[in-house]
Amino acid sequence: MSIKEDDGTVKPYTHAAAGWGALKFVALNLLKERVQGSNYRMLFGQNQPGGFDCPGCAWPDREHASTFEFCENGIKAVAAESTGKRVTPAFFAAHTVTELMDETDHELEQHGRLTDPMVYDAVADRYVPIAWEQAYALVARHLQALPSPDQAAFYTSGRASNEAAFLYQLFVRAYGTNNFPDCSNMCHEATSRGLPQTVGVGKGTVVLEDFEHADTLLIFGQNPATNHPRMLGELRECARRGATIVSINPLRERGLERFTSPQHPVEMLTMSSTPISSMFIQPRLSGDLALIKAMAKRTLELDEEAQAAGAPRVLDADFIGRHTSGFEAFAQDLRNESWGLLVAESGVPREQIEALTQVFVRGRRVICTWGMGLTQHKNSLLTVTMLSNLMMMRGQIGKQGAGLCPVRGHSNVQGNRTVGIEEQPSQAFLDRLQQVFHFDPPRHHGYDVVRTIEAMLAGEVKVFMGLGGNFASATPDTPRTWAGLRQCELTVHLATKLNRSHLVHGKEALLLPVLGRTEIDMQAGRAQGVTVEDSMSMVHISFGMNQPASPNLRSETAIVAGIAHATLGDAPIDWLGHAADYARIRDLIERVFDDFHDYNARVAKPGGFHLKVASREMEWSTASGKAQFLVHPIDRASPLQRARERHGEKLMTLMTTRSHDQYNTTVYGLDDRYRGVFGMRRVVFANADDIAMLGFADGDWVNLVSVWDDGIERRADRFRLVSYDIPRGCMAAYYPETNPLVPLSSYADGAGTPTSKSIPVLLEAA
Repeated sequence: MSIKEDDGTVKPYTHAAAGWGALKFVALNLLKERVQGSNYRMLFGQNQPGGFDCPGCAWPDREHASTFEFCENGIKAVAAESTGKRVTPAFFAAHTVTELMDETDHELEQHGRLTDPMVYDAVADRYVPIAWEQAYALVARHLQALPSPDQAAFYTSGRASNEAAFLYQLFVRAYGTNNFPDCSNMCHEATSRGLPQTVGVGKGTVVLEDFEHADTLLIFGQNPATNHPRMLGELRECARRGATIVSINPLRERGLERFTSPQHPVEMLTMSSTPISSMFIQPRLSGDLALIKAMAKRTLELDEEAQAAGAPRVLDADFIGRHTSGFEAFAQDLRNESWGLLVAESGVPREQIEALTQVFVRGRRVICTWGMGLTQHKNSLLTVTMLSNLMMMRGQIGKQGAGLCPVRGHSNVQGNRTVGIEEQPSQAFLDRLQQVFHFDPPRHHGYDVVRTIEAMLAGEVKVFMGLGGNFASATPDTPRTWAGLRQCELTVHLATKLNRSHLVHGKEALLLPVLGRTEIDMQAGRAQGVTVEDSMSMVHISFGMNQPASPNLRSETAIVAGIAHATLGDAPIDWLGHAADYARIRDLIERVFDDFHDYNARVAKPGGFHLKVASREMEWSTASGKAQFLVHPIDRASPLQRARERHGEKLMTLMTTRSHDQYNTTVYGLDDRYRGVFGMRRVVFANADDIAMLGFADGDWVNLVSVWDDGIERRADRFRLVSYDIPRGCMAAYYPETNPLVPLSSYADGAGTPTSKSIPVLLEAA
């Protein structure tokens, strides 16, 4: 892919988040995507009973009777799916893959919806049409020819429905492998692997109504205005009734400063806004573990001081005694920990740590939320479990208005994991599959994202199939990922629009166009609904409202069933029969998972139903039957620390982030208006003092060079320096442009998540 210089501008953005600016960009995106006026009515069916679930983020819906349950970035996602632009066979006839590789991710997105199944013609270097049944047969031939099922890997995007994901995992396990790399591996895996060690379940313990009762909210590593804008509505209500909100993030994001709600006419007409956070704490990158441990240490000190003075205790001794184990070892570790080390590693002055701890201990009902700012570091699993430790100290789990709240990204990333997209399945789950479907599923663990890329590079994975997503752009170590994909015998992608992954292909390649969430899904003469699970374990049904972009589209569920039928036949599972009626798939899910009892009946009710989260009810699914306090030392010899020792103050720590005009790897436009960037993406945000110390000036162009110890050069060239409010030694830039800097072997201990928020880099003049 060639680099195109951006002729953009950087200027202060002085407005609140959302407001008229958001409505302006909603209108512009609908026009840019050439959405037909007759389709505008769909907006009032978004996140409504009988309508469709937003294909963007996983934030839950507040009120299903509302006529206004969408946000700016949700509309961008819907407009992109409802676009009037088409990528037809004629388009591919006019463009070679090599030519398309020279386009930016934004330009690829703008071509529009895929209309027909296509197969790669290596002689012409073009995609050419293929019949659906021939495409299924091609996949089947490759899978059947592999010496081992483990030589295939099956990726899943977080947009796939419960029905498609369940059928997908059933097919893959019946085929014989647990190779399920998925988007969870790259985002909240530290949550999914960490929380079971402390509270027994890898999900949050709150529901949306808890925000009505919380008096304190601590928001770690999040940018709601861009990543899940409807969350701002909840934060606005919390702030207006007097709850204390603290933003803990290296970047001081506009949406956590002030917000103008488009749903409230008075704010819109008066050009006013609601202040959100009353305190901003800016830890250094990878410093959250030390910061949270420092809060725990100070909380313990305050409790011991209170006991010495005969005052009420700060700790919840009853909760700790009745519901937890391991506290004494944890407390002793806190007493032994050095304040100097915690302050130095967190990058937060001690007086700010003490002020933050006072907010925490004054809170009677505290919710802690977090995003990928906590989960994409080497120590991210430890950070999540330390946050759980902190909340258990004051009994802030399992009561109304309090709890742990990981905010997931894509709309059904949590649901995919719930219904079996898991490379490390439990034996109990596999036993149930065997009981229900009468085949012996594979028992060994499969490959996650990082291991899949390593296996492709080693020639151990020869077939790659992607159920949605953009694997080539989302993953770390971009040149190595691309090399791995190109070594595959076959790559298969199910997608709505053209993206980079379709151009970085195997020796043979298929591009299979799917129905979007907004489109009517007719199977056997009946409109089908699909179900999703949001960040707070609510399951609800979604029905498309628009006519399909092409008569040649098929649903993800139908395509999975077609491939399964071609590969395995119809015994013991009637793949095509289940794909003809999604209620039958939900019946299968109910038979495998007890919590989905009466699935079809419960999901038919407006708003759906809540899946039980045992830790919310203070039931601890751990070996001891209690919540576990875990002891975690601060690592003094991490790769980041070793790089600092070698390079001194010239070593910067880089985090990758989204712009406001993108969702994951989908780039809608070239503006990041809340951060004051317009018309370009190749920028790197840095502290003004660091820019001067390194001998550069604001606006200079630089190259970023990753520091790692494997002898591989990793670089991202020609980025414009932008002076920004970020801690010394830290920088931020957009992905996927900076994904080449993330070493494949740099991932979270115990979780495997790439360390995209703590990349050691050096700068050189461009």
